[in-house]
Amino acid sequence: MCTLVETPDVRILLDAGVSLVPNRFGLPPHPTEFRAIAKLRDLIAAAAGEAEIVTISHYHFDHHTPSYQDWLVNWTEANETAKQIYQDKIVLVKNPRNKINTSQRHRAWLFQKTGGKYAKELQNADGQVFEFGKDTSIRFSEPVPHGPDDASLGWVVMTEIEFGAEHFMFAPDVQGPMSSRTLEMIEKASPQVLMIGGPPFYLINLKVDAIKLEKAISNLLRIVEFVPLTILEHHVLRDPFWKDRTKRVFDAAARVGHGILTAAEFAGQENSFLEFMRRDLYARDPPSREFERWIKVGWKEKCCAKPPL
Repeated sequence: MCTLVETPDVRILLDAGVSLVPNRFGLPPHPTEFRAIAKLRDLIAAAAGEAEIVTISHYHFDHHTPSYQDWLVNWTEANETAKQIYQDKIVLVKNPRNKINTSQRHRAWLFQKTGGKYAKELQNADGQVFEFGKDTSIRFSEPVPHGPDDASLGWVVMTEIEFGAEHFMFAPDVQGPMSSRTLEMIEKASPQVLMIGGPPFYLINLKVDAIKLEKAISNLLRIVEFVPLTILEHHVLRDPFWKDRTKRVFDAAARVGHGILTAAEFAGQENSFLEFMRRDLYARDPPSREFERWIKVGWKEKCCAKPPL
């Protein structure tokens, strides 16, 4: 969900992270996925070079960049990858001591000791408003659940960016939203453009029950009625049947003349759903013998050695 937002006053890089799922369908990422993350890392580094502000909504590794070497999941070089993102930036982060679960508290501590030490300023953002130039404000929500109200994955902060009459909202990993309180906060903000992490259909009856997913759809139906443009992203796109499962949402938006796009579509690009295509990628384009040998080595060895692409 990493997104660069620019106003005449300031450039803000939201959630500067990207990662691959190490095992889906019993398979590691296909070489096509590794080539994609390598390209995205270059794009994030370039965007960081333009930005004065970098944000962290929560401490999952697809939303911030760690400082250790990892070529399997995060495509990071020890210290260097995080340094090129956070060095000399104002870094506005989810409070590491309030409304945070154990694993994210530990990751936040590590970030402060590693990538965060390169920042020009490192500030807690929860519930805060920051003003830049004459007309730009960045407003962070109080922590909201990473999914339902009883989410074990902790909390995230949403971000609103306003310039004059323009109003953009970034709602990562709210999973729908599933929480009614999160819906109320989005409704109160009433953005013109909302980028939101939609329902995680791929987890149905595994980690998320059908009732909670239906609640997420119900809340999303409400959102598209008052938000002129919704950019639907992240969890929702990890399911091959996501478009069928959200048909009611697209229909509801169309009835009131509102739009729904993916981030790729917003950028005028083709959608590329590599993760749920992983089995097809292996079938259509079998990897080299060198890559097959790399697959068979242990987890630590894979993390420390770039895959042969």
